[in-house]
Amino acid sequence: MSPRSTPPEPPQAGQRARILVVDDDRLVLATVTHGLTEAGYEVIDADNGDDAILLAREHRPQLALLDIRMAGKSGFDVAETLRDAYGIPFMFLSAFSDSATLAKVQALGAQAYLIKPLDVGQIVPSVAAVLARLDSAQAEKAGSRDAVAPLAAGRPGADMAVPMAVGVLMHRHSLHRDEAARRLQRLADDNRLSLPAQAERLLAAVEELARSAL
Repeated sequence: MSPRSTPPEPPQAGQRARILVVDDDRLVLATVTHGLTEAGYEVIDADNGDDAILLAREHRPQLALLDIRMAGKSGFDVAETLRDAYGIPFMFLSAFSDSATLAKVQALGAQAYLIKPLDVGQIVPSVAAVLARLDSAQAEKAGSRDAVAPLAAGRPGADMAVPMAVGVLMHRHSLHRDEAARRLQRLADDNRLSLPAQAERLLAAVEELARSAL
């Protein structure tokens, strides 16, 4: 593993945050890129892992949004390079939510994990939340490795636990998103828990199953 370089500097006042978007589905790539640009971000995009790494090295984005399963280098491969070579934080946008994928996402130290299908109206707030968290972490722990890999040491934050749990239910029970969301809410009601607390409880069970399979 190569030494971690200095993470990209946060944008200065008045500057737009730079985001790298990577997806081999051209329609998804164009839609997400357009939505983030309209939301005020500077966006660079790539439809394959090799180009993504070259663009990351040249432009040093503050955040990368990665698809997982792509021809050639996967999103996981790209994430490892961004983390180890450039100290660039990343999040995933993927249609897969099985326990092995979830375990790998957390082991890599992703900032968030969004499960397709999602519209841009859901993606933009998640990106904004991650960038705000990164800015806060960098201010508090300048140069700390924890600032760019918060999931490597623990559970996902409440802002991503619910969509992750919904995705797990969709995958496990072949449900549509709305049906999965209703089932998660019923579980929360039955257990007298808040929705985020129930989501975290479900994800903990999934992680335990993933660890037992190793």
